[in-house]
Amino acid sequence: MKKTTQIFFVLLTSFCFSQSTDSEFNKMVESEMKSASSTMEVQVNPNTQNYDVTYHDLRFTVNPNSTTASISGVVSTTFTALSNMNSITFDMATQLVVSSVTMNSTSLTYSQSNYELNINFPTTVTTGTSRTVVITYSGIPPTAEGAFTRGTHSGTPVIYTLSEPFGARDWWPCKQDLNDKINSIDVYITAPSAFNSVSNGIEQSRVVVGPNATTHFKHLYPIPAYLILLNVTNYQVYNQQAGLGTLESPFFPIVNYLYPETNTVATQTQLAVTPTIMNLFESLLEPYPFRNEKYGHVQFGIGGGMEHTTVSSMGSFGRDLIAHEMAHQWFGDKVTCGTWKDIWLNEGLTEYMSGLVRENLDGAASFVLWKENKISNITSQLGGATYLSDAGALNVNTIFSSRLSYNKGSMIAHMLRWKMGDVLFFQALKSYLADPALAYGYAVTANFKSHLEAAYGSSLTEFLNDWLFNQGYPTYDIVAQNWGAGQAKITVNQTQSHASVSFFEMPLQIRLSGSGGQIHDVVVNNTTNGEQFIVSVPFVVTGVTFDPNKHIISKNNTETLGNESFDINKAVSVYPVPAENELTIQFPNTITLNKVEIYNGLGQLVATDTKNIINTSQLPSGVHFLKIETSEGIFHKNFIKK
Repeated sequence: MKKTTQIFFVLLTSFCFSQSTDSEFNKMVESEMKSASSTMEVQVNPNTQNYDVTYHDLRFTVNPNSTTASISGVVSTTFTALSNMNSITFDMATQLVVSSVTMNSTSLTYSQSNYELNINFPTTVTTGTSRTVVITYSGIPPTAEGAFTRGTHSGTPVIYTLSEPFGARDWWPCKQDLNDKINSIDVYITAPSAFNSVSNGIEQSRVVVGPNATTHFKHLYPIPAYLILLNVTNYQVYNQQAGLGTLESPFFPIVNYLYPETNTVATQTQLAVTPTIMNLFESLLEPYPFRNEKYGHVQFGIGGGMEHTTVSSMGSFGRDLIAHEMAHQWFGDKVTCGTWKDIWLNEGLTEYMSGLVRENLDGAASFVLWKENKISNITSQLGGATYLSDAGALNVNTIFSSRLSYNKGSMIAHMLRWKMGDVLFFQALKSYLADPALAYGYAVTANFKSHLEAAYGSSLTEFLNDWLFNQGYPTYDIVAQNWGAGQAKITVNQTQSHASVSFFEMPLQIRLSGSGGQIHDVVVNNTTNGEQFIVSVPFVVTGVTFDPNKHIISKNNTETLGNESFDINKAVSVYPVPAENELTIQFPNTITLNKVEIYNGLGQLVATDTKNIINTSQLPSGVHFLKIETSEGIFHKNFIKK
């Protein structure tokens, strides 16, 4: 069982969303925060931190035909004591009434108050000891969080659940913190035999006794309480399969539970892309994390979707929504964010995977448009951080912000890919998902950062500080001008929308064009304001375009074709100034370097070299002078040694 020790407090308030042209996307955000929509204070319950849940046997009885959304259940919980225990506490709505609690067939005393069920043990359960308690209860779950809902579709009653983030306690006694996953579960749902029941994992049996049917599901992977679901109505099953069909990647089932009125050719046509997306994700990431069981969809009464493990709840079947909820099986279900401050690990990475579906199935132009729409929404406001502050983690509006957690989170993922390169970026994703300390457990941003840096081989602190932890975006002013035969000079200036970032250091793609329709893309690594770059270009430049493929979050950029006349003396330049360990001499590729002489402030020759990259680490601090002998003459430059 994977554990994390982070303690966090969440004040859940009524929600609103950023406006977007993608109504399905907004509905998805809404549904993923649906059970957080009421005003309530929820915290990591200190009374549930002294044990580790290892197994649940969950037996529920529901009847969609009932006029009330009631439930009765028998929940058997096996736990291991992390310290000596004389009692155990579960999260449980006080509207649910417990009728008995037993352990080893012995009745235990208990009490209910303040959304807790407290159970007393007859003797101390010592550290490391495992026990099983059996709780029998019934009642009408509270409706404020919308975690357990009775509705209708085309006049037929339906019961469905959506427990993210803290709704599980509304319909069964559980431990729902982001620090403990249940190793495995068995779920038994008893309902009128006219209905079909759905839960996580593989259906083991369906036994009809009298007017009722009991359906048994088994799920053998670690799962947090909020990802367990119970859905009941007159579902029809539409089966598919996914997998690459090889010895290493065999087929596995995709089971879709559809309302009869929507189990149509049109819906099946929409669902036809599901195996294609699954196979794409397996090729980009790793095998589907729950492939020994199933994947699938179940319809429910909320627009958008919810990533219940092995079976996503769906209000519609658009391709972007199918992709987003499926990607959660890796980011959110296999590896779950360890605090709500790290929600971008669930939502940003997942939304980026839906963008990769655009790129791989529709092509580059569609992917650019996808990024353009994300950037437009992100830059609709000047500030806002994707990694939440302590205060931000108290507000459901910031936790489930479509602009920051989803859209900016997804573009941060893309900018990491742009900076690192495809091979290293996807290597980092794979190692993150495979990390035995994180897999089927919890992760925070520092865990993800360590895998990114291990793949990249260099620090990403500056990048994450600028884009994830701080706020805003850059605006670029790009000036390009012809600079001798076969070359152009590019000057980059930048301003920032928010004072939290002094400068966004990024590789920039700049497209140079010619009068004959020629296009030449160059990438420059921009680290300072006013930075100049001399680049090779095989034609006379007549136009310039900044970031044509939308690799960077930015807004209101300007591109200018400069008309400054070429000056060979200006074309020979040195950087960085001041220099510490290394100085680079930059000049047009039509010039050949013969020799470099370095003089100190007294005019004394202190070093010579024949290369354009000079080691300056041994030079004393102060002003130095360069005599640069080339095929085009002698040039004099000075620089400061730190």
